[in-house]
Amino acid sequence: MDYHRNYRPCPTFFVEEEYGMESRMRQERQAKQEHDKQMARERQYVMADELSNLTSEQLRDDVLSHMLEMDNQTLPDVESIDIQTEIQWFMRPYLLDFLIEAHTAFQLLPSTLFLAINLLDRYCSKRVVYKRHYQLVGCAALLIAAKYNDKKDRVPTIKELKSMCCSLYDDDMFTQMEWHVLQTLGWSIGHPTVDAFLQHAVLDDAYDPEVEHMALYILEIALFHRDFVAKLSSELARAALALSRCILNRPQPRHTHWSSQYDSMTLVALSQQLHQPSTVVARKYASAHYSRVSKVMEHFLNRQASLATYARCTPPVETPIESKPYNGEIGLATPQKSQQLTAIPHGYLTPPITPDNEALVHAHTQMANHDMNRGMPTVHHGCSSSPVPSAEMQYMNSEAYQQQQEAMYMAQQAALQQFPLAPTHMGMGQTYQGGM
Repeated sequence: MDYHRNYRPCPTFFVEEEYGMESRMRQERQAKQEHDKQMARERQYVMADELSNLTSEQLRDDVLSHMLEMDNQTLPDVESIDIQTEIQWFMRPYLLDFLIEAHTAFQLLPSTLFLAINLLDRYCSKRVVYKRHYQLVGCAALLIAAKYNDKKDRVPTIKELKSMCCSLYDDDMFTQMEWHVLQTLGWSIGHPTVDAFLQHAVLDDAYDPEVEHMALYILEIALFHRDFVAKLSSELARAALALSRCILNRPQPRHTHWSSQYDSMTLVALSQQLHQPSTVVARKYASAHYSRVSKVMEHFLNRQASLATYARCTPPVETPIESKPYNGEIGLATPQKSQQLTAIPHGYLTPPITPDNEALVHAHTQMANHDMNRGMPTVHHGCSSSPVPSAEMQYMNSEAYQQQQEAMYMAQQAALQQFPLAPTHMGMGQTYQGGM
């Protein structure tokens, strides 16, 4: 009994403390293991990126040549689309607005949109499409492009596409059209889109999101026009990139760079289609996600239009040319005679009278008589001979000579008023300003 009376239970706080320490140590070990795994995963990612960059640099030329070859093989035929019986080119903007809105709603990649339009045009190049099925073909092309190129959780479902089409088509029609498009194209879906070439063009440059977004905006505007349907994606990407750099006042790359080898005619054709973009596309690129490049484009076009209007309305300023003595320089001033005759090293002075030439005098007399018979004033053509003075001719005094000169001047002025002469032009369209 004494034993039971003196017995006291052992306190358990030592056991709980030991269990808590073991739990904390276990949590610390687990946290350290997770940290080590995360660090190892980050190192693997860095090594993978380095190997990928090294491989891409070594194989960049091969990849580019393969993309260019596929670009030629997967182009649609515009002439085949021209002979479609029901669908017309004016219907294309309405379908593209619908596809762009659907593409934005599902948050798909930019390459998915360009691939979907390529599949649509290639199908219309090979099959007759009815007007009532045009939107269905576009939805099928968008569905195929999303399955081929985008993330699985972002691929639109048939129910979602049917809802966007206002239940105009049944579920089976989407499936059948998808299969028919794939069969028509021979299950050849891959196509190097313009944004793929754009990424290749800016690979060596510093990241400039505004330039890339402006180029994508220009390329989406080009989707609406027939002239660019059969254009190579590589040409469109380089021309759009050069045009976006011009609009944003960015420097162009060196002439040895691949992106600098753009077609100037394609660039001019793209610049001519920027004035009236689609409202859907302009609203899409007015968001901050795309650097608001549509607003930048609108401001640029308005500034260019105002400069052109100012240039047309403002007359050119002509500065008067002052006559000054000729000092040996080249200009429009009338050369002045020197007081003393100097020897001319490169030729002789023309004598005051030409040698006696009876043939020239006879020809000149006949021409003058012919002009008088026609009622026209006598005009000296060519280098007619001067009359040879007779031996009996005496010099006149100064007063008689001045009267004769004034009479000749008055007669000449009367003839000029009756038959005005055109001004004499000197050189490249400049009017001679000096006197005789």
